Amino acid sequence: MSLLEHARALSRDVFIYDLRDFDTLLGGLSLNAGVTNANFYAMAEIIIEISPPGPFFLQDENGETVAQDTQPLRPGRYFVVADGTVKQTTEVPLIRLRSFPTGSRVQAFTNEVRERDGGCAVSKTENRAKQFDFWKGFEAAHIFPLAYEKQWNDQGWSRQITILPTRRTHGTINSVQNGLLLRNDIHDLFDAYAFSINPDDGHKIVFFQPDNYHLSGTFLDARFLDDPRRPPDSLLRWHFRQAVLTNMRGAGEPNFEHDFPPGSDIMGEIRRGPKAAERMEFELFDRLAHHMDIYSEEQQADVDTDEDEHEVSTDEDEHDGNVSTSASSID
Repeated sequence: MSLLEHARALSRDVFIYDLRDFDTLLGGLSLNAGVTNANFYAMAEIIIEISPPGPFFLQDENGETVAQDTQPLRPGRYFVVADGTVKQTTEVPLIRLRSFPTGSRVQAFTNEVRERDGGCAVSKTENRAKQFDFWKGFEAAHIFPLAYEKQWNDQGWSRQITILPTRRTHGTINSVQNGLLLRNDIHDLFDAYAFSINPDDGHKIVFFQPDNYHLSGTFLDARFLDDPRRPPDSLLRWHFRQAVLTNMRGAGEPNFEHDFPPGSDIMGEIRRGPKAAERMEFELFDRLAHHMDIYSEEQQADVDTDEDEHEVSTDEDEHDGNVSTSASSID
């Protein structure tokens, strides 16, 4: 196994086992600032399955029950205690690679995200040159990757969007609500699931790999959260779940090299690397989706019809004072 294939586990200082099976690692965590005992319970629930379903609690190495409180989590080994059989979840995260926000299909998305955020939403670095339309060092990042537009449509994510793109053929996945403006280096980490945003704990920033930026444990700015154009919590929750699965489940998902020296056999390196087929598929669909509408006119018409029905439904719900944003396939 190459270094890239288990790199996410190398920095772990928190480990999770079944109390009845000390030999099988269920998962682990590279501990950073801001992670509480209650956060740890919520993350552990994502990476384990209990059969039959039932409650569980965690014990530390001293055999003491870990309270679900706001105390900082400590490094060490933890053990899942449950009546049922405990195993690692079979849920596998969607592979994700660095995505570059260029292409005619995402230009309007980029402009709208820039106008809303004005700087990096996570590091709070302001773009002081924005009045000159100079955005070097800042990129508009998709929360739900553009390469997975089919999954976006199939799973009903468009129902979470209340602000449609200017051009309907660009798809609801290119709504400003599916974006964050990030510094280039922060964007790289976001796409790699090295950190995420926990909408269920005050929109806390959580790092799953060593935090070189001292951002873990900080929170999104209130001004950003008060903007009606901001991403819905359901999308942030989706990214957070993917980050937990990517970094904490078992030995973690592989890292992917994207900094190839000039003259490298890039395709050869990818084919010899982990999850080569999935990686090449992502690369293909990501590049296509930035420049062209992947769906046929008939398929896009079906999506547009769904969006029209969503608009009517939302208008009726607003009239009743009860706007519903749930989707059966969305947590």
